[in-house]
Amino acid sequence: MDLQKQTAPAASELRASDAERDRIVDILHDALAEGRLTADEHAERVEGVLRAKTVGELEVFIRDLPAAHRQGPAHAPAPRRPTAGAIPIDPDDNVVAVFSGAVRKGRWRAGRRIHAYAIFGSVEIDLSEALFDHQQVVVKSYAIFGSVDIRVPENVSLRGMGGGVLGSFEVATLDSGDPEAPIVYVDGWAVLGSVEARPRRGKIVADILDRVQRKVDKSLRKHLGH
Repeated sequence: MDLQKQTAPAASELRASDAERDRIVDILHDALAEGRLTADEHAERVEGVLRAKTVGELEVFIRDLPAAHRQGPAHAPAPRRPTAGAIPIDPDDNVVAVFSGAVRKGRWRAGRRIHAYAIFGSVEIDLSEALFDHQQVVVKSYAIFGSVDIRVPENVSLRGMGGGVLGSFEVATLDSGDPEAPIVYVDGWAVLGSVEARPRRGKIVADILDRVQRKVDKSLRKHLGH
């Protein structure tokens, strides 16, 4: 008996994966940070991406953006998602503001996972002078009728993975040229509120320089036989 021939679906008709949705959301976040999209346009498109079923439906949301037509980056960017197993499920620190304000700033030790909840309140998380014991840090942010404001040193990599529902979720993407630099991932949702993450200019992670110097010293001691 002859088998019925089946025509393979076109690439645009293939079911979209979570990784492909993440890629489109990242492009939209970058476009928002560059001023190519308004906050309302960004929120509308992200919502559409989350509902999209096929690769073709995803591409519609970025076809008018330059990133959709680039052949590839000139250098390898920091990964868009934390390495599996690198980030714990439970937070190392909770920052909660309910009808109030909460702040983490100054010389403090940043854990691998920080949860921020701003419910009719405001949260400020300033990592510009923080000590980074881990290369990957996730800041999970929930702004519900409130705001979460995140600042990082200008020599880290910064990634956004969240979205907004009638709110604004803005992350100024950074790519550090230093492979030793921390990577800060900002995830979560802004519901009738705002989440913003951007670098604090003039602030750098001194710990990176310390780690590099320790490696140099260790290599030198090993070479000298000490």
